[in-house]
Amino acid sequence: MIQFKRFNPNDTIRPFDCGDADLNGFLLEDDPSVSNARHHTDELLAVTYIIEDTDTNNTIAYFSLLNDKIERELTDNATWNRLSREIPNTKRRSSHPAVKIGRLAVSSSYQRQGWGEKIIGLLKQWFTQNNKTGCRFITVDALATKVDFYKKYGFNILVTPNENDETVLMYYDLKKFISSNK
Repeated sequence: MIQFKRFNPNDTIRPFDCGDADLNGFLLEDDPSVSNARHHTDELLAVTYIIEDTDTNNTIAYFSLLNDKIERELTDNATWNRLSREIPNTKRRSSHPAVKIGRLAVSSSYQRQGWGEKIIGLLKQWFTQNNKTGCRFITVDALATKVDFYKKYGFNILVTPNENDETVLMYYDLKKFISSNK
């Protein structure tokens, strides 16, 4: 049986290994001096959600969300104009509200089974239907090795990365999701 739940710092985490020590550590680590899901929850910095397979006693995937914004000063003119063009003039500001995917990881034994796609689809739905706060964009600091994954689901590069950057700042305009579902 698949179980979806909001992470609670007191929960026992079922086994999880996505093949990336940093992503594993974020979920599994409980040392308060290290950045992890427990610390982010306790400090109200991010909310983590877990997908578990209770039949196999494994964690399938997890993702963390936090508030964000896309700021004018971070982007080049062409990118900012493309983002702002779709927003009415009276509502344009020097920043636009966003939700950030802080972490997203799928266990190695569940990869290539569509879990990442399901999570991205869920997030698009969450923040366009019955949303509790306004946000126009989803952002993510994608690992350089995962840029193609996010592009596949409609994300665009927000800031051109430098040659040695490990992450790439990307965004998705939620209005595209609303338009495609009408």
